[in-house]
Amino acid sequence: MARNQGNKRSYLVTGSAHRIGRALVLELSKYAEALIIHYNNSKDDAEALAEEVEKTGARAFIIAADLSSASGAGELMSRVWKTACPVDVLINNASIFEVGHLTDTTIEDFQRNMMINAFAPLLLSRSFAALNAQRETTLRPVIINMLDARATDYDREHAAYHLAKRTLLWLTKTTALEFAPGVRVNGIAPGLILPPAGKDKSYLEKLKNTNPLNSIGTTEQIAQAARFLIDNEFITGQVIYVDGGRHLRGIV
Repeated sequence: MARNQGNKRSYLVTGSAHRIGRALVLELSKYAEALIIHYNNSKDDAEALAEEVEKTGARAFIIAADLSSASGAGELMSRVWKTACPVDVLINNASIFEVGHLTDTTIEDFQRNMMINAFAPLLLSRSFAALNAQRETTLRPVIINMLDARATDYDREHAAYHLAKRTLLWLTKTTALEFAPGVRVNGIAPGLILPPAGKDKSYLEKLKNTNPLNSIGTTEQIAQAARFLIDNEFITGQVIYVDGGRHLRGIV
């Protein structure tokens, strides 16, 4: 299999058939040798996205995996390596966002959110680092974890999700140390970008005043942050908050 040409990389973006993951794939395809589009149930959307990617000249692969199971997450990276290509950049984007308060969230809710939102990224990251350690690369491999601007304070409405994203924030810092110097690890913490499933833009409009810029961000701005973290070879263990300054306000 041919190695990367110039500075072109191969990317795996989890949960990339729609929303922010889709935007990341489309932006990265402009510079990529190959894009691996991971999905769980959205096969049609993944196939349609792959067709768009291939129009840019990059190769596109789709691969299904259930990240709610340790086996599904633990085997995904090796499956990609065998069926598609080695991966230079891993973006842990797949996530679930469930409503639930601390007083009524069940242990099953916590386990499900921790598995998909924190432990699956950890399993993928460990496998990614181990596989890349076995090959020579001209560019240092990169991991980006998609976090949440509220991870540093408290999201009362989504207790299990919030705990998992706080864990992923901690994992971003610790894996940056554990995997150095071979792999760089950083995070992006979006704020008001897209409404949750079942909501429309009016949901975001009502929350604009929760950030100092009184604004709503775009998926393109998330993709721009990803490009910056991928290209800057002297950054690791950092989190970029693409949130209009929301994280500065603490608990609200």
